[in-house]
Amino acid sequence: MDGLRAITRTFWIGGMWIIGIIVTPVLFSVLDRGTAGMVAGKLFSAIAWVGLVCGVFLLVDFIWRDGLRGVKSATFWLIIGMLSCTLINHFAVSPIIANLKLQMNQAAEGLFGGGFATWHAISSLIYLLQSLMALAYILRRDS
Repeated sequence: MDGLRAITRTFWIGGMWIIGIIVTPVLFSVLDRGTAGMVAGKLFSAIAWVGLVCGVFLLVDFIWRDGLRGVKSATFWLIIGMLSCTLINHFAVSPIIANLKLQMNQAAEGLFGGGFATWHAISSLIYLLQSLMALAYILRRDS
């Protein structure tokens, strides 16, 4: 089970970091903004689903190993925090951003309103918080 746990952590957290730190900046450096944004959005959506599956597995595994006393552990709360960030970004913030993009595409001038920039910044901050929690989780000995 240790091997499966390690693979799950690597797949979720490694994927999250690779997409956020390497892939997305490269996309925006080689593609036009619209195409890069569309591809990045699909990648963030994919890694959100990976995170939901892996996070639930890690949470169940942690509770299975430590029982109810595990809820007192920082590791338990880091997993809960990372899952919460994934849920908020994927099911609350991303649909708002998608709706704002649709409205921008339908606008005659195509002007970027403050709403898009604000919600994109919120999403980025949530992703950063999740990435920092992931770092803390990886560095813990009881994970």
